[in-house]
Amino acid sequence: MTTRPIRTAVAVTVLLLGAAACSSSGGGDPLAAKSSAPAASGAAGGSGKTVVVGSANFPENVLLASIYSQALQAKGVKVEEKFNIGSREVLYGQLQSGALTVLPEYNGALLGYLDAKSTAADKAAVNAELKAKLPATLAILDSAAAEDNDSLTLSQETADRLGVKSIADLAGKSQDLVIGGPPEFKTRREQQFKDVYGLTFKEWKPTGDTTANALKDGTIQIGNVFTTDPKIVQLKLVSLSDPKSIFSVQNVTPLVNKAGLDDTGTAALNAVSAKLDTPTLAGLMKRVSVDKEDPSAVAKSWLKSANIG
Repeated sequence: MTTRPIRTAVAVTVLLLGAAACSSSGGGDPLAAKSSAPAASGAAGGSGKTVVVGSANFPENVLLASIYSQALQAKGVKVEEKFNIGSREVLYGQLQSGALTVLPEYNGALLGYLDAKSTAADKAAVNAELKAKLPATLAILDSAAAEDNDSLTLSQETADRLGVKSIADLAGKSQDLVIGGPPEFKTRREQQFKDVYGLTFKEWKPTGDTTANALKDGTIQIGNVFTTDPKIVQLKLVSLSDPKSIFSVQNVTPLVNKAGLDDTGTAALNAVSAKLDTPTLAGLMKRVSVDKEDPSAVAKSWLKSANIG
């Protein structure tokens, strides 16, 4: 997620892993965070051993992890949940060690983490590169149609004042703008904005989950808001187009430790990906972020409506 994201690359968020992946996840990678979790037991799904489902520390990734967890449990898989752990830098190592078995990832943000120079942009190309670059112990499963992309977003008033509709339109204007986003956004994206679009910004502020509100109250003028964030619609924000594709696709994709998941678990997670699209994810996130429903309850109701489990 940038990160989306672990969302560094979307309609109505929070992961993202930062992040980020994406997040992330990528620049404002959804999978971005702070803490680590203790090691946990882990092995195959239907074998009676435990599958450990982890998440980054932002609402969307927790929601997705809860969906994965409950889908696995519905197929008889014993699950341990370790949510709100931290960033991709923490989570990826725990996947490799086997402390975690399953993690909701964002494919473009994960690829950016593994290869910052990759130019893959569409889902097929990104996933092909991921499969080639992941260590033998890890694998991605089927990607969902659902995406939570990074975006550069402004208030409607600021967009109108500057006369901008795309990131390219910021040329000659960015130097007067304060930009915000997840803590890792500056580190992961500042040079890219310079190299690809020729942009520099007046100041970078770590605004995290408050980025959308900071845009509305004027604390920042432009920010990295993930495109499933319901506040984009709620606060009437404007996400700029990205004609040079600095933000790649960010399809929600399970990342797994292969030794810890059997065919039953794999099928359960692929069934989730087959039915999860971006409008659905945006709607679920509204229930979590705006309506303040419990992510576990939202996950349960969606799985039931989707006839999964």
